Amino acid sequence: MVKIRLRRMGAKKQPTYRFVVCDAKSPRDGAFIEILGHYNPRTEPKTLVVNQEKVKAWLAKGAQPSDPVRRLFAELGLVERAPIYPKKAASAAAPAAAAE
Repeated sequence: MVKIRLRRMGAKKQPTYRFVVCDAKSPRDGAFIEILGHYNPRTEPKTLVVNQEKVKAWLAKGAQPSDPVRRLFAELGLVERAPIYPKKAASAAAPAAAAE
């Protein structure tokens, strides 16, 4: 499976990221197929530069964005925001068991 994810760049404690297309099994900073853009969360406002044509082409080929990438691409309008599912409360089952 091919994924679109963030690759960490920059010096220690000064991260910047690149959007890369890579195999899902490769390490975070390992081999990649193509660079799609970059992201700097430390600037105000955050710097987000993406080649939208390349992103759309890779999404059409079936590349799956990671959750942080999906959120950032949703800000640009490239993908729909993923639905947020509420977490199941573990404490909800405890009172039912205590009532027995």
